[in-house]
Parts: sequence; structure tokens; C-alpha cells
Amino acid sequence: MKKIALYPGTFDPITNGHFDIIERALNLFDEVIVAVAISEDKKPMFTLQERINMVKESVKNLKNVTVLGFNNLTVELASEHNATVLIRGLRAVSDFEHELQLGYLNNSLDDTIETVYLMPKLQHAFISSSIVRNLLKFNSKTEHLVPKEVQRIIESMKSCTLQ
Repeated sequence: MKKIALYPGTFDPITNGHFDIIERALNLFDEVIVAVAISEDKKPMFTLQERINMVKESVKNLKNVTVLGFNNLTVELASEHNATVLIRGLRAVSDFEHELQLGYLNNSLDDTIETVYLMPKLQHAFISSSIVRNLLKFNSKTEHLVPKEVQRIIESMKSCTLQ
């Protein structure tokens, strides 16, 4: 039986830390679905379609990765796509409490879906999408924080979108 994992998030934008988690998840599962949440309550800098495109460009050379957008419960999406595992990233202790609560919540909604927590490599542990967004607001460099494909997209958007 094929082991499918769902990696949900806002990915506003996808970072090298996210990409590292995707690569590591591929070592554990047959397929990884990267699910980009609409997350209107977070007021993302990039539109859903822009974020989906950034993720797709970032993972285009990885086998067995699918990217899609969603606006429903994560466990419902996992069930729709036969995913039995949710991937969540942990960078620091500060992430742990929130992620643990989310894991318990998802388990209370569907106890057939497990949550697996992965840590990015140490060199990516400090990276977050919010750090990247803050740097972008100040027109600072981000190429060391995001996949090169994402940096190219951001550069092409800077003149019209990020002002």
C-alpha cells in the first residue's frame, strides 16, 4: 500500500526550510502532497495562486510531489487524497506547543490520520515565511532563505506587487 503524506501550510512564501522538510518527507513516504492553504485570516502577502506557483516551481525536479490549494479542514483534505499522515515542521521549542495542539485537534477529528513532526536541518531552523516577508517589505536580500526558483519569481514581481 502506498504511503501518502500531506504537508499543509500557508507557504507565504515557501522557504528553504519548507523545501528541506519536503525532501526529507520524500525519504519516508511514497508520495508527498504539498497543500497550500488559502489562509485569508493570516492576510498573506502573496495570492493563493502565486503561492501555489512558487511551490510548484520549487518542487518541479522532485518526484512524487503534488501541489494543490485548499480551503477546508486539513484532515478532510488528507482523507480526500488517501493521505494517512500529516507532515508538520518544528523549528524551535516555540513551534512545539502550537503544533502539538494542532496534532491533537486533527487526531480528535480523524484518528486514522497520524501527524509526523520533522525538523529542518540546522542551517534552515531560523527561517520562517514571516522573516522572509519582513525582509521583502524592506527590499532586503532573501536569496539565502528561499529556493532559487522562488527568488526569481519574487524578483519578477517586486516592481509591481511588493511596493
